[in-house]
Order: sequence, then C-alpha cells, then structure tokens
Amino acid sequence: MRADRLVSLVLLLRQRGRLSATALARELEVSTRTVLRDIEALSAAGVPVYAERGRHGGFALLPGFQTELTGLNHDEALALLIAGSRRGAQAFGLGSALASAMLKVVDALPESYRDTAAGAAQRLLIDPETDLLSRRLVTEEVPDTIVAEVRRAVFAGHKLRIHYAAVGQTPKWRTVDPIGLVTVREQGYLLATRSGADRTYRLSRVLAAEELAEPAQRPDRVDLDRAWQERSTRFRTGGDSVTVLVRVNAARREDLVGTALAVHAEEADADGWLRLEVSFQDPRHAEWALWQLATNAEALTPQWLRTALRNRAAAIATRYEDSS
Repeated sequence: MRADRLVSLVLLLRQRGRLSATALARELEVSTRTVLRDIEALSAAGVPVYAERGRHGGFALLPGFQTELTGLNHDEALALLIAGSRRGAQAFGLGSALASAMLKVVDALPESYRDTAAGAAQRLLIDPETDLLSRRLVTEEVPDTIVAEVRRAVFAGHKLRIHYAAVGQTPKWRTVDPIGLVTVREQGYLLATRSGADRTYRLSRVLAAEELAEPAQRPDRVDLDRAWQERSTRFRTGGDSVTVLVRVNAARREDLVGTALAVHAEEADADGWLRLEVSFQDPRHAEWALWQLATNAEALTPQWLRTALRNRAAAIATRYEDSS
C-alpha cells in the first residue's frame, strides 16, 4: 500500500540521513520514478523533505523532524530489536511486515536509546543460518499468497480448504478447522483438526489454500505450546518405533540419549560402562544413532540391529582394504 511505503520512506530518511533515489528505490523495492512521485507527495503533505544536487546528493529531511516513544527503556528496546532479528516471520509470510515494523520501532525510540540498543543488538546472534559444523539450516519457501490465505483463516476463525501433498500420496483437497501456526527451525506448520481429529500440515506441502466463510469448529482459547508438545510426542512414539538394549561408554551417554526418543531403563556395568534400554523412531534411526558412536557403544539386542551394524562395518573395511 502506498501509505505504508510513504511511512517507510520517511523512516529510512530519518534513520540513514541523505539517500539517493536509487538507494530508496532499492530499499522499498519500487522504481526510481515511483520514489520521485512519493517524494512529491510527501512535500505536498508538509513533510520537510528536500533534494541535494550533485554527485553525492540525494533526498533528506530537515533536522528535528521526529516523534519519540518514551515509554520504552533500553532493555525493552533491545528485546524488540532482537525479536526482529529472528527469521521465523519468514515462514508465515510476514518478513516484509516485520522489517517495516522494526523500522518504525527504531525510529520511535528516544535518541539516547536508539544508538545503544541498535549497537547492543549487533552483539547478539539468534538462530544463525549454519551451526558450528557449517551445516546449513534448510528453509522451505512457501508462496506468500498461500501463507497469507492460511494466516487469514487462522486469525478469522474460519474453515480452510487446502490442496495438500502428503508424502508419497497424490495431492488432495481437504477442508480443515485451523487452530494455529507454528515455526520450528525455519519450517512452518499448520495445526488444525479435521472431522474432529488432530492434524498437522507442513506449509511447504500446501499447494493452494482458500479461506471459507464458514466458522471453524475450534475452542476459543488454545495453548499452542502444549498442543505442539503433545503432537510431537505422539509423532515420535508412534509408527515403527523400536526399543533396543545398548552398552555405552559413560562419557558418551548424553550423545546416545540425545538422539533417542526415550530411556526406559539404565544400570551400570562392572567395567564402568552403562547399559540402557532406549527407544528410537524406527530401525533406520536406531542404526544411525549407534553407528555415530562407533566403538563407544554396542547394541546387545535386537539381533537385526547387531547384524546391520556388523554388515555396515564390514562394507567399510572392504572399501578400505589395502590393494597393494
């Protein structure tokens, strides 16, 4: 909307000083001609914006043109800036809205807080794109039109019709009662019910969405954190989960437990190692977890897991046999 763009233009000039039409166009994602028209509109509305000619010229505001939000203290301002640095809003199609909102928050801060809070925010990094091993977080792209439609249905409390592509199935249309949206590690999920049963849909698998006029059948209040935890638990403990008996070096206990779904029993052996009965999501998960621990763990049962690990080790040994 043009009104939002005009506000953003003023805030950019307030915070960064003189900017060229090209720089403004790049920040606002419009053409330079649109920027020039917006400058004229601001001038006509009484906003003190002026042009400076020359090689290093551009547009600027007269000094002193500002409003302040004095109710925020330094730590509150810092909390807002840190919240604005997180990328979760991208999963819900609110990235541009968040950027615009943070621009307004920074502009409204008292001058004494603005520089110190912004500087402090630069010293904190939340959810970087890669971990210490340079493993990149996988961010799934979801069209803004789809996310916006889902978001509207969630907020309005209306039924939602989605064209959903479940794994290994032909995409189908489903009508659901949306409950809320959750983002986990840059992945967005829709929590909903369908015919009264709990359902969780990955936003990246929604091919199309349509908000319906019919009210959704859902409670007036919801604890999304609790709902997510309950669904996560059902997901982890359902399906083809397996339970195995493992001996593990005590120094690597946390590595094993950290990958397991649950620990059912634990005792110490005479040699200082630990004997644990643990569950994994499926056979492949169990084999992967034990393989990561190499000689620091031994699967005792079931036999199929011992066989799978032995075969994997034999294949590695064969690959690296000395051919000389």
